[in-house]
Amino acid sequence: MLTGVKVVDLTTVVFGPYCTQILADLGAEVIKVETPSGDVLRWAAKSAKTKGMAPIFFGFNHGKQSITLDLKQPEDNAVIKALLADADVFVANVRGKALERLGLDYEAVKAIRPDIVYVHCVGFGQDGPYADLQAYDDVIQAAGGVTSLLPLVDGNPQPRFMPSLIADKVSGLHAAYATMAALFHRERTGEGQKVEVPMLESFASFMMNEHLGGLTFDPPVGPPGYARQLDPERQPFRTADGYIVIVAYTYESWDVIFAILGEPDYIMDPRFEGPANRAAAMPELYRHMAELTPNFTTAHLLKACHAAQIPAQPVNDIAGVLADEHLNAVGLFRQREHPTEGTYHEIGQPVRFGAMPKTKRRAPPRLDQDGQAIRRKLDGKAD
Repeated sequence: MLTGVKVVDLTTVVFGPYCTQILADLGAEVIKVETPSGDVLRWAAKSAKTKGMAPIFFGFNHGKQSITLDLKQPEDNAVIKALLADADVFVANVRGKALERLGLDYEAVKAIRPDIVYVHCVGFGQDGPYADLQAYDDVIQAAGGVTSLLPLVDGNPQPRFMPSLIADKVSGLHAAYATMAALFHRERTGEGQKVEVPMLESFASFMMNEHLGGLTFDPPVGPPGYARQLDPERQPFRTADGYIVIVAYTYESWDVIFAILGEPDYIMDPRFEGPANRAAAMPELYRHMAELTPNFTTAHLLKACHAAQIPAQPVNDIAGVLADEHLNAVGLFRQREHPTEGTYHEIGQPVRFGAMPKTKRRAPPRLDQDGQAIRRKLDGKAD
């Protein structure tokens, strides 16, 4: 879908690399510019064979080329500017003042390539008081209020992180769609532009869509938070041999679920009549479901729920996701051979485009793997 689009990628860790990986998945040529020591994510976990090839680096950098440049050195600074001369997109998560010192701020890059789509991945919007502060996933989870959510569910007042780089990845998704929107605008108008993608604003908007809650109105009509997500009783249900998730999302589905659980009369109690009463009683209904589900195996409940069109799935552990029959049937996970690291599992592009031809991705690059070839091409020596 993005064949012919050249992206110069000056990003590290997860936020920026996730954006550029998505662009690479869609066919863009992505040249990852790394310092001589490499993206720090290369060293974040144990490698299979080659140092600097950590599994998490695989997760965010397949489909890219790698060149190492010390941008403080005039010769290497000239190389990235030569790359930018015919680039369509420049994605950077270096702070603004550092980019200025390197001669890679928007105005400087625009002078090199007037219609460039310049995507600046920042921690905080550059017109606010946090503009010059550093930001990582932990910082944004805290500033975005997410560390306060689990205490609302389980009563433990200790703030906690979500066990995922969720702020980084959400921000990377925002950066990817922003890049493509700017490219579409350029296709129609011929005009490039600077695009600023701030982590805090991206993540706060993502989380507050449901959790602004009663504070949506002024004066407030209730507390912040979406009650359904914060209900401590709304958890996976224990079965005779594991756990299952069963979703009662409509008024009528409660009747079906309690029939499956062998107590059809329970839900007929007058206390549960009408949508408002039933919604208010959800914690009690969940508690009683949790008392009944251990009487059945996971397979029994799954079959009964699916037959009755009730959303339900068994609880997978993380390792179990890799073996999930559906995900394997649709090809989300594929085994591939890396030129140096051996067999690895590649996570596929989850979105399907009817007009997009199937292509084989480039494997995650070793540090400076493509440096010589890129330099030769710039020198006009490539085949």
